[in-house]
Amino acid sequence: MTKKLGLIGLATVALILAACNAGTGAGSATASASASASAAASASASASASGGGGSLYQISVGQTSLGSVLTGPDGKTLYLFTKDSAGKSACNGDCASNWPPLTVPSGQSATAGEGVTGTLGTITRDDGSTQVTIADHPLYYYAPDKAAGDTNGQGKNDVWFAVTPTGEAVSAAGASPSASAAGASTNYGY
Repeated sequence: MTKKLGLIGLATVALILAACNAGTGAGSATASASASASAAASASASASASGGGGSLYQISVGQTSLGSVLTGPDGKTLYLFTKDSAGKSACNGDCASNWPPLTVPSGQSATAGEGVTGTLGTITRDDGSTQVTIADHPLYYYAPDKAAGDTNGQGKNDVWFAVTPTGEAVSAAGASPSASAAGASTNYGY
């Protein structure tokens, strides 16, 4: 909380300096103060989004119509793709546009929030980015999900499923997804 207040205070001071310098023709000082205010506000928003000092890349458990599912740092539902193999994403190109992978900067990792019991990890995608995994399943968002709690991708073409806190696929009937979903078809469910 103190860190957040300090960042907000820094942003306020920077904005006041920017306003004072605006009338004196000190353009570069104004730009510098505005940049500082923007950076401080951004840091404050990041601290707020991460639960006030937690990881910026925290995987959490959210409640949806499907029950408890994994959510990304933005609160949106995370999915697994049954055509992925352990530690390897099969969703690239157009597929990744519709099912954006949950990625972190190179060298970073995600942390498990309260209730997440599956083992988190990362893989390197074909494009070189670092994707978050749970129980060796690469994690994805579904582009049409617009808000926390949306589960529009659940069961899509019987290959996309929300993820339990242990890292398993959520199925509508509580059973595992069909074994045929892992077949050779190239239907990506988008």
